[in-house]
Amino acid sequence: MSRVPQIEYAGARAEAREAHDAHLREQGRITNMKRTLLQSVPAFHALMEWYPLRDAVRPFLGDRLSTIFSHAVSSENDCLICDTFFRRILVDAGEDPDRLELSEMDREVVAYGRALAHSPHQVPEEVWAPLAKRFDHEQLVALTAFGALMIATNVINNALQVPLDGYLEPYQRSVTAPRSDARSAGSP
Repeated sequence: MSRVPQIEYAGARAEAREAHDAHLREQGRITNMKRTLLQSVPAFHALMEWYPLRDAVRPFLGDRLSTIFSHAVSSENDCLICDTFFRRILVDAGEDPDRLELSEMDREVVAYGRALAHSPHQVPEEVWAPLAKRFDHEQLVALTAFGALMIATNVINNALQVPLDGYLEPYQRSVTAPRSDARSAGSP
């Protein structure tokens, strides 16, 4: 049960309805998390900056690795909604999220995402150094901010106990499926 109710569109404040409608036009879906965030329109707008940050990292990560990075962060944070959301994207693309084929760069980016989620205060040098060689400062800042906003999204979902959207239920990690581990070969 969610700790904070989702807005009901008909009874929502005008500001929340406007933000809802604009997001629906731009992104095409209002999820349980977004209906919860619309209780505070500034919070909604802050977390919806995830989309521009995703667009900032796509030119150097590509769509697939942007998704895998987000999945790695969300999986490390045990965020049911976000983990399942990114599993859906990967499954629908024909991939097995628990057995991804990853390049060296993919593994480095996944390790960074997991390190940010695990302890942003102590990203190990062996995780940072390969990225610092691979990406410029602008890219590193964008990637870090993208990861930080993904973590913020995970926190909202977990702390407020936002329920999983029905369309994601078929994509949930099975109880018997192993949790992905960045230290395992080929998994995020």
